[in-house]
Amino acid sequence: MVLETKTLEEKARGLLKERGVSVVDIAKLVMYLQKDYIPGLTLEDCIESVDSVLSKREVHNTILTGIQLDVLAEEDQLLQPLQDIVAKDEGLYGIDEILALSIINVYGSIGFTNYGYIDKVKPGILQMLNDHNGPRVHTFLDDIVGAIAASGASRLAHQYPDKADGLTG
Repeated sequence: MVLETKTLEEKARGLLKERGVSVVDIAKLVMYLQKDYIPGLTLEDCIESVDSVLSKREVHNTILTGIQLDVLAEEDQLLQPLQDIVAKDEGLYGIDEILALSIINVYGSIGFTNYGYIDKVKPGILQMLNDHNGPRVHTFLDDIVGAIAASGASRLAHQYPDKADGLTG
């Protein structure tokens, strides 16, 4: 049985909200990435772009999978040594980034450069998600949110191809 896309989208959006991430938080990251390259860009434009990204089934599947793994790590339910690796967000564990790239693949090569940049500087909500001092594990979620933002930024960049020479990357 294949679930309806609407059902998956509602669940994915609900999980983001439960984990403290709003569409506006992600839209602010899109604005951060594109504000210098798209004249007159508004937060509303960025929200619309994030909403478009969040309508994709590949994105729903990534959100559901990543958040489930984070929750299992919080509950100490992963097998060792994976439990320690995910709970500590070990630097050499790149599966969280690889999972996030499934979102980027939908939006082309500029998505990769946007993602790499935002994953490195971790502005806005990404800084909070990357803080390892609380009880929550966001090993997968911070990369997923960064990938959604990078995809939203890439989507906007494709709408303004005459500005492509100055795009993040």
